[in-house]
Amino acid sequence: MSIKYCDQHKDCERQRLYRRFCVALVGIILLALLIVLIVWLVLRPSKPHFFLNNVDIVCINVSSSAALTVTMQATLAARNPNDRVGIFYDRADVYAEYRGLQVTVATSLPPMFQGRNDATVWAPFLSAANVPLPPYLATALAQDETAGYLLVTIRVDGWIRWKAGAFITSHYHLRVRCPALLTVNDGQGSYGSNAGGGRGYFKFNRAAPCIVDV
Repeated sequence: MSIKYCDQHKDCERQRLYRRFCVALVGIILLALLIVLIVWLVLRPSKPHFFLNNVDIVCINVSSSAALTVTMQATLAARNPNDRVGIFYDRADVYAEYRGLQVTVATSLPPMFQGRNDATVWAPFLSAANVPLPPYLATALAQDETAGYLLVTIRVDGWIRWKAGAFITSHYHLRVRCPALLTVNDGQGSYGSNAGGGRGYFKFNRAAPCIVDV
C-alpha cells in the first residue's frame, strides 16, 4: 500500500536507506556521548588547587593626580589533585586588583601540561604605570598605608582542559582569586620608624589557599 505514495520504487528504497542512515548516525552520537559521560563520572576530575605563597611589592606610588604606578612579584603554586587525570593550562593570565579595580597589566603564564598529582610554581612580575585611580580609591589606599595593612587580590584568568588517557575534554574557564594581606612598615604604617619605604616596607603576612572556580 505504501508504494502508491512514491513515484518510483527506487525513490522509496532511497528514502528507507536515508532514514536508516539517520537513525544509525543518531545512535552513534548518543553512544559516544554516553561513553564520554561514563568516563567523566568514573574519573570525576577535580579542579586544580591554587595557593598564594608570597607577594613582594617592589614599589608603589600614587601621584598628585591620583595615578598609580606599581611593581610587584607574586608567587603562586598550583597542584593537580587528580590521581588519573592531567590538566592542560592552555592560557592563564595573572594580574593584581585593589578593591575590585585591576591595577596591573595581565602577565601571561606559559602554556603547560600538569601531570597527575603534580605541582607547579610561578613567580610572575606584575606592574603598571600611571593607572588612573578614582579619588575614593586613592584616598582608601593612603588610609590603608597609614593604618599599616594593605589588602590586594591576585587573580588568575585562563582556560584549561582535562586529559585522561587519550580522552581530552573541551576548554573550561579557570578563575582564581587569591587575597593577599600585607603589613605596612611592620603593621605600624605611617607611624613606624621606617618612613622612607623601600624593600621590605610591605611584607606578605601569610600564605593562603585561593578560591578556584572552573
